[in-house]
Amino acid sequence: MNKNQKRYLLVIPAVVLFGLFVLMLPPVRERVFWRVDLLRTQISAFLFPQEEARFVPQEQVDAIVQATMQAYLATPVAPSATPTPEVAAASPTPAPTLPPSVTLSGVRYEDQHGMWNYCAPATLSMALSYWGWQGTRMDTGKAIKPFDEDLNVMPYEMVDYVNEQTEYAALARSGGTLELARRLVAGGFPVLAEKGPIIHEVSTGQDTWMGHYTLLTGYDDASQEFISQDSYYSADYPVPYASLEEEWRSFNYVFVVVYPHERETELLSLLGEYGDEMASEQIALQKADEEIAGRSGIEQFFAYYNRGTSLVDLQDYSGAAAAYDQAFLLLSAMDTEQVPKKVMRIVWYQTGPYFAYFYTGRYQDVIDLAGTVMDMATRGPFLEESFYWRARAKVALGDTQGAIDDLNQSLVYHPGFPPSVQLLQDLGVPS
Repeated sequence: MNKNQKRYLLVIPAVVLFGLFVLMLPPVRERVFWRVDLLRTQISAFLFPQEEARFVPQEQVDAIVQATMQAYLATPVAPSATPTPEVAAASPTPAPTLPPSVTLSGVRYEDQHGMWNYCAPATLSMALSYWGWQGTRMDTGKAIKPFDEDLNVMPYEMVDYVNEQTEYAALARSGGTLELARRLVAGGFPVLAEKGPIIHEVSTGQDTWMGHYTLLTGYDDASQEFISQDSYYSADYPVPYASLEEEWRSFNYVFVVVYPHERETELLSLLGEYGDEMASEQIALQKADEEIAGRSGIEQFFAYYNRGTSLVDLQDYSGAAAAYDQAFLLLSAMDTEQVPKKVMRIVWYQTGPYFAYFYTGRYQDVIDLAGTVMDMATRGPFLEESFYWRARAKVALGDTQGAIDDLNQSLVYHPGFPPSVQLLQDLGVPS
């Protein structure tokens, strides 16, 4: 918040009191309600100046307006509380004694260069190569990134590819820790982690926040570093423990493990409580709550966002919507210098807010958020998930043709995208 905003905040109470007095006059009272939309716009513009694309949940701006009107009418309504699911305490798993350093060999290194935004195909190919797979990034890319300029590949798409199109198996979990990553590597399982580093973009010349996959294949406690096979940087790229934890936070500490079927029992033993997917979401939720209480600034934004993501996976959409609201409002109130450039790209990679807002009936917020997110993609809005969710919201609001247009566009960016194909069929339109 800049100095001018702080100065004006001191004036707000007096302005509000004067406004309430004026509103008591009958001629004003009768004409006041048509000005609600104007008031909403002014509040949003004042509280959340947009130096770069950010999203303000309209419901929260509406809440400010409503609170003002309720105070005037002297009919306050108690705010509804969003229950927080009880988080079951994870049963402690005895920590095995790990060697001070481990290096796994056998990964065939592949970079992502020469193709656009190809870290997911390259990193997945490397993870598979450790187990003897003979394909390359071009093989994985054809399946998980059929449109070359698709802006993101989700962890579940990587898992589905491995499980359905290779002889190997894969799983994804949330709430990972440095200790768990070391345990898995020491047990002979590379860890594919999704994280949010600040990367120099050649196309724009800017250092910006970006989603990125990396493969952890070793660690060294003496230097406090992981060894990673990083498609953007190099083979055997060192990643300090602290840096990994900081960058991993922005993706709810999600990780993917690829493995041979015959080693599943061994892997599940190493995972412990993380072997159960829902248990891992509860762990991630507890971790997010601890970081909300103990962090501030952009780290707290990520913690609130992580809380929303875990609650979506646990199907508490109301709680998730409240968490995402807090995350977006916190981000919008920050000074520009506190926020990594283009951090709103987070919705490119983690689409939980669409689920949360849609399943709580906040269709306009789905549409507004999708528009904000797609507008950030200067090269092109190659985001099939955003088009799909905007289409669902349009259907709910009666704009069937607009929905069909969005669904067809999503299929340009991801041919055969199953959710879009299914929704078109539901609308009676052959895809």
